[in-house]
Amino acid sequence: MLLRLAYLGVSNAFAMLRLLPMTDRSKDAEILALRHQITVLERQLDKQKVRFRPSDRAFLAALLHRLPLHVLRRLRRLVRPDTVLRWHRSLVARRHATSCRPKRPGRPRTVRSIRILVLRLAKENPSWGYRRLHGELLVLGVKVGASTVWEILKEAGIDPAPERNSSTWATFLRAQADALLACDFMETVTLSGVRMYVLVVIEHGSRRIRVLGATAHPIASWVAQAAKDLVMDLEDLGCRARFMIRDRDGKFPDLFDAVL
Repeated sequence: MLLRLAYLGVSNAFAMLRLLPMTDRSKDAEILALRHQITVLERQLDKQKVRFRPSDRAFLAALLHRLPLHVLRRLRRLVRPDTVLRWHRSLVARRHATSCRPKRPGRPRTVRSIRILVLRLAKENPSWGYRRLHGELLVLGVKVGASTVWEILKEAGIDPAPERNSSTWATFLRAQADALLACDFMETVTLSGVRMYVLVVIEHGSRRIRVLGATAHPIASWVAQAAKDLVMDLEDLGCRARFMIRDRDGKFPDLFDAVL
């Protein structure tokens, strides 16, 4: 009996000496952690394996992660220190993900004043399509996408241009297919590694492609001569072409348009 009392006295003395270098904050954290683990054990006395609830993990992770690693290692725990630190990293990651998650999916809703302005312009100008409305908004300094204008009109049940009488670009192409030509430069590389520029023309009505020539240096005189050759070929065939579609490539000189 005396030996047991002496052992307990020495053990408690060493325990008190261990607590001396610890700060009050560390002591409080250790006491709270021990109490909470006891609560977990009391709740599961009839089970063989101790299981922590998500709330238990969050509490212990927030409580113990600030303790020094050497203090955390000699602390009486039901889990390893690495497990506690992993719980804390997971807790921080979930908190960060929650704070960064958008409140609603998709793009933010357009400002109400912009919606009112779009609907007003569409009502006062029934012949304007959504792209014309988009252009007018840009002139007014309102930066909004053309697709957004289309969505606003669609949600309000307004056709993009309910009273527009002019034909669309697709309708024009179909109606004037026999009178339309389009030209462009294609780039290709020969077997010797020389880059060549091929000038081609397509007839929209028949889908026939004409190769006007190929050159490594498409200078203005060469392009103008290709246009003259094209005009002579079309005159010989009695072609009814009236329109030529091309891009704004700098290889097309002013003389090219003048010849056509």
